[in-house]
Amino acid sequence: MVLSINNIKSKKGAVKKRKRIGRGNAAGQGTYCGKGLKGQKARSGVSNLKRLGMKQVLLRTPKKRGFTSLKPKSQIVNLIEINKHFKGKDIVNPQTLLKKGLIDNIKLKVKILGTGKLKENNLQFNNVLMSESVKKQINKTGKSEKKDNNKKN
Repeated sequence: MVLSINNIKSKKGAVKKRKRIGRGNAAGQGTYCGKGLKGQKARSGVSNLKRLGMKQVLLRTPKKRGFTSLKPKSQIVNLIEINKHFKGKDIVNPQTLLKKGLIDNIKLKVKILGTGKLKENNLQFNNVLMSESVKKQINKTGKSEKKDNNKKN
């Protein structure tokens, strides 16, 4: 006899047929269907976890609540830290921020927040998000240079 998929059978006693509960008295588990008389546990819709004492375990386990976004949050750098680490005509981008130790990862977005005042006025910002207050400060510091350029022309 050749072994193939159509003639493979499990060993005798390995597979046991389940008892069909609640199919009449002749079937062997009729009337109360092994649930006893009346009461909450005899009714439908009652969780087995409640019956088995698992409810306390479920209540004790911490649950993660609320909405969690699939988009990662951007890394935050404040103007105070930029003032400490950058001077002159430095370029502020994720690579330089990583070298200075202000961020942990280049792959995540970087956002500059306006905690503090921008002291350096010649800094160049590349590939970095900024809050509105930071944009205003950059525009204020950069206006004097732009006006000078317009007067020459």
